[in-house]
Amino acid sequence: MTSEARPEKRSAGGCLLRLAVVVVVLAAMGATAAMLLRGPLRADPDVNPALDPVRRTVLKLYLSEHAEELAGPAGSGAAPVIFAITPGEGAAAVAENLRAAGLLNNPELFLNYLTYYGLDGGLVAGEYQLNPQATIPELAEALGSGRAQTLELRFLAGWRSEEMANYLAVVAPAQIDAADFREVVSSRRGLSGSYSFLASLPEGASLEGYLFPDAYTVAPDTTAVALVDSMLARFDATVTPAMRQAYGTLGLSLRDAVVLASIIEKEAVLDEEKPLMAAVFLNRLAAGMPLQADPTVQYALGYQAATGSWWKAPLTVEDLAVASPYNTYLAAGLPPGPISNPGLASLAAVANPAAVDYLFFVVDCAATTPGAHVFSVTYDEHLANVARCR
Repeated sequence: MTSEARPEKRSAGGCLLRLAVVVVVLAAMGATAAMLLRGPLRADPDVNPALDPVRRTVLKLYLSEHAEELAGPAGSGAAPVIFAITPGEGAAAVAENLRAAGLLNNPELFLNYLTYYGLDGGLVAGEYQLNPQATIPELAEALGSGRAQTLELRFLAGWRSEEMANYLAVVAPAQIDAADFREVVSSRRGLSGSYSFLASLPEGASLEGYLFPDAYTVAPDTTAVALVDSMLARFDATVTPAMRQAYGTLGLSLRDAVVLASIIEKEAVLDEEKPLMAAVFLNRLAAGMPLQADPTVQYALGYQAATGSWWKAPLTVEDLAVASPYNTYLAAGLPPGPISNPGLASLAAVANPAAVDYLFFVVDCAATTPGAHVFSVTYDEHLANVARCR
């Protein structure tokens, strides 16, 4: 008969001895870390305050162990590199692109450095000329400070000016302040360019509709005023004299054309349908019919806090009765101003509407192409098209 093994009895003194050893080891590690941190790492006050203590300690030790690597060139290139960060690109993608460009041999170390100092969400979109001998701290500083040669901004067609300002607030490019942008758009103060089309704007009208949506490459010192000047200049160059003459032939002023194009921009999904929509709205205006365009009601309703959107969808019967000069279900003719900033396809569609007699359109739920509409001449045809989607 064998006897069972018994657990070893541990004394209180033994436990205290082991605890003391752990404390000494941790103290030694901390001292080593502190010594190494005097090298390429920053002072502790710059550490990401959002890190929990455990994560902070782990990253601090990790970076300390790589102190020598942090102090040397991050990559293996030999010549300066033009490097671009696109708007919305995350830190991991940037690290991989740096590696592919020969500027970074250890993406993991770069990402941990960014995380430790809270820089992973602060890389600034733009185009940079980077030194191939730059260290990881130098790369992080350059890409996080926005010291780019140029910055690229992309404004989408159909955005209203508030959406453009929100985009600028998120991207925070160059010296462009979102609040300054809103103020310039609203007041038109400080503009350096001379634009003849602004002379016909009603008193107190904003620049809504004339902020041409496109990609803009700007310098790091660009201000909100300079950006708005560029957008107006782009509009002036894009809307050609031939287009303006075509507007006049249709009995439209330039502002009328921009207003109509801004509605088409929000109604249409497919560029090829825009001339058809232009024809529908022009036919309705000629017949004295209300435009009955949902986007004008959405514009009147404004920002929807519940959904974080400027364009409420779907609209209710109550929404269609909102009292506003922009509500084209109730107000005759064109609304008093543009409801968005239209792109070239919409502006061109107004200059060259389709030669059709259509008065109605509705989303074609039977179409194989998403966003397609079905057009009709009579109200009965329109009701039949609506019924197909119910």
